[in-house]
Amino acid sequence: MAKWLVEEGIGEHRAIQLGPDGIEEARIFWPGTRLVAGEIADAKLRERIGEGGRGRVEFPSGEQAFAAQIPRSVSIGAPVRMQVTREAIAERGRFKLAQSRFSDAPVRPGPALAQSLVDESHEVELIRRFPDQADWQELWLDAASQKVTFDGGSLLFAETPAMTLIDVDGSAQRAAQQKAVAALAKALRRFDLGGNIGVDFPSVQDKADRKAIDTGLAECLDDWPHERTAMNGFGFVQIVTRLSRPSLIHRIARNRSGAAARLLLRRAEVLEGPGKVELSAHPAVLAAIEDNWLEELTRRTGKEVSIRPDPGLALEASHAQLVTR
Repeated sequence: MAKWLVEEGIGEHRAIQLGPDGIEEARIFWPGTRLVAGEIADAKLRERIGEGGRGRVEFPSGEQAFAAQIPRSVSIGAPVRMQVTREAIAERGRFKLAQSRFSDAPVRPGPALAQSLVDESHEVELIRRFPDQADWQELWLDAASQKVTFDGGSLLFAETPAMTLIDVDGSAQRAAQQKAVAALAKALRRFDLGGNIGVDFPSVQDKADRKAIDTGLAECLDDWPHERTAMNGFGFVQIVTRLSRPSLIHRIARNRSGAAARLLLRRAEVLEGPGKVELSAHPAVLAAIEDNWLEELTRRTGKEVSIRPDPGLALEASHAQLVTR
């Protein structure tokens, strides 16, 4: 099992697994997130929903979550120990509460990214900066554009309340579709996608060609836990996998300014040489930077930090540089 490398950056922790061609898997975590998957706390039961031990609970932070496996003996307003199984997720037009289930394990705070990987029995190494072959900037831009190109076509991503939809744009020829399958399997891991995922391939009329795509998906996703339908006659495949946190695509899409601000600080943190750090960015990006983040940047770099708003810059075009005093 490959080692996970973790950067504990300012406002954002990043984890990657590296392969011969760069980042193979990635995750991000924003410190300060309430109700992180893995947190165990004594919540209060606020509502029962139907039968089967389901309901809504309130954690000590005041955040509420849907709950499962609530014992019958717990009454409304009574404490009940719950473990968070999925973070709250912001979606277009609505906000999904976190999910939790009853637990009899000891109380513990929500784990940071490195600890959550250790909890999953992964080997973890904390580092200041990813190796040069780690294409984090490219990965971030792909997630922000919701598009991945491959030889002969592209994958277009759309996050919806029902599922993440992926449109495979390219030829329906078997060779082209096999390239699409490989690109799809790679993107699912790199973007840390979970939950319901719908993949729309170009319509494949020949049953043998559809079978070849199903076989290709089985081979490429063999070590990625999921369930999957066979391709139907319209070229659609549904994939279902565990969802415990927002993907890179979802985090950036729902808070683009905040994500761009964190990327800017990552660039600034590793600047070397004399002078002070100047952050140039769209005003929306600078507004997303918290005061304590700038203080932490000063502490980590040992340099004075200044900001320069530039409304003409795209959100993702922010840059950091060293300037003379």
